[in-house]
Amino acid sequence: MTGLSFLPPEPLDGDARARNVRLLSVLRSLAIGGQLATILLVRFGFGVPLPLAPMIAALAVLVALNLLIGTIAARRQIGDAALFATLLVDVICLTVQLYLSGGVTNPFVGLYLLQVVIAAVLLPAWASWALVALTSVLFAWLGASPFRLPAGFGAAMSPPHIAAAWVSFTLAAILLVLFVTRIVRNLAEREARLADLRQRAAEEDHIVRMGLLASGAAHELGTPLASMAVMIGDWRHDPALSGSPALMAELDEMAGQIGRCKDIVGQVLLAAGEVRGDAPVRTTLRHFVRDVVDNWESATTPTVEIDDALAHDPPIIADEPLAQTIVNLLDNAAEAGATCVHVSLRLEGETVRVTVRDDGRGFAPAILRDFGKPYRSTKTRHGAGLGLFLATNVLRTLGGRIEARDAAGGGGEVTLTWPLSAVAVESAS
Repeated sequence: MTGLSFLPPEPLDGDARARNVRLLSVLRSLAIGGQLATILLVRFGFGVPLPLAPMIAALAVLVALNLLIGTIAARRQIGDAALFATLLVDVICLTVQLYLSGGVTNPFVGLYLLQVVIAAVLLPAWASWALVALTSVLFAWLGASPFRLPAGFGAAMSPPHIAAAWVSFTLAAILLVLFVTRIVRNLAEREARLADLRQRAAEEDHIVRMGLLASGAAHELGTPLASMAVMIGDWRHDPALSGSPALMAELDEMAGQIGRCKDIVGQVLLAAGEVRGDAPVRTTLRHFVRDVVDNWESATTPTVEIDDALAHDPPIIADEPLAQTIVNLLDNAAEAGATCVHVSLRLEGETVRVTVRDDGRGFAPAILRDFGKPYRSTKTRHGAGLGLFLATNVLRTLGGRIEARDAAGGGGEVTLTWPLSAVAVESAS
């Protein structure tokens, strides 16, 4: 039985549980009708002397149970313990019927397995195994039933035959629980994977729409930025302005900021797949991370320490979305009030690991719970919460992942991992 999982099936949600309770009530009603018809047919059709009073009383208990369950289910949800209790009543009533009509020689003794299967499908593993144990004990006890069916109606079973039938029943019940619970678990895992894929498809569609919007905005911004750069260049040669060092310094600052805006627009277009005249930039992993950190600018720039633990420096192609992801993490650290940011660079086999740890406020529990989902942020400005969402999908595109947690001693820690092959320079053939 190696490879089998004994874990319980996934818990059912409220709607599914209510539907299953109703279905079980319908099944119980059918069983009541079938048992009543069989008892009457055998007693009055075939003339078999059955004790009708206790057998009809057992059916009345099942009818009352169905009515009680229907009343309770209309007011609140039926829990696992209550549902297990109803199955116990079913098993006890079935045992009474079998005991009064031949015991293990009754051909309907196999109905015990139906209760075991129902428990394996609807209830946790403990309930399934409890019913296996109970029905196995009751099956053995039924071998001592004093009520025997007349010849021609029941099987004539020797004690060894009864013992073999008990072993067969117990083995069948155990195998049913093993495989049914495994199947239920597989179905639950499949549904979870489908839900995850649907969520991922929705997120990727969100990214596509944002990318189209960003690409269009980048194209629109190119013209006014170029016009502003030309105007600033003209102002620099204006005699009325060139004589003022303060104004010239401000013009230089404006020119620098416009240049930065143009670089950002270019990165947006590159990330959106727009064709530009720039050739891919060859660099190395160490220089790539160091350049991103060195070029990072912020109005409240904390101290950045780089822990470079690379044994060798593999050549790579500079990936702009990945660079922007690291910049977003540094920006988040600064906005969280960090005074020091520690960037760790590792190469573990063929996997790159970059860890950004800061001494700021750390992550709110809601952020960690919904990490990587759009618009999850403690910031109040419009559009906040997209940085980590985009970072998650950039790493996903590279075949990597991003993980976040509160660092020991305070602050936040975000780890990026991706395969080196995703950015490595292809060797010449």
